[in-house]
Amino acid sequence: MTGVRPLVIVVTGSECTGKTTLARELADRFGAPCSPEFVRVYLHRKGAPLVAADVDPIARGQAAGEDAASVRAAAVVIKDTDLVSTVVYAHHYYGACPAWVEREASRRLGHLYLLLHPDVPWVEDGLQRDRPAGRALLHGLFTARLSALGARVIDITGDWPARRALAFQAVASLLANRGQTRV
Repeated sequence: MTGVRPLVIVVTGSECTGKTTLARELADRFGAPCSPEFVRVYLHRKGAPLVAADVDPIARGQAAGEDAASVRAAAVVIKDTDLVSTVVYAHHYYGACPAWVEREASRRLGHLYLLLHPDVPWVEDGLQRDRPAGRALLHGLFTARLSALGARVIDITGDWPARRALAFQAVASLLANRGQTRV
């Protein structure tokens, strides 16, 4: 690493909006490492519904995955969600979030958040999920939390080709503004 912190791009939003797919596509397109959404791994290992006590280990696993991806990054790192997501879901499901998670979410704030709207069809992925109608409420919670944190947000809407185009353009523009030439 050259001493310059890589740009951090976070793909975020409510469930089943294509975050994981888009994060992988961005990583491939820009030759960047991608940190996974740790809660997927955690839920699979646990094999039971999540409870409030799971927030702490989920946040620690998410942060570790983000750190591992950042170490491998040169110009940019892509995150398939981040600790902001952990904060939003902790408050939504349990009414509270550990203070350290909220502090770390703020400290680790990404350079750009690609906020995926729930305007695509629900696709069941086998994970513990809200009903499809719950996505609009969660989208509002993400919007409010990102705004409160002062995050730079680009709304990603439309069908899959439109989402991809919006996201690719947003990242390319951010890299160009930083003086990077790799697109």
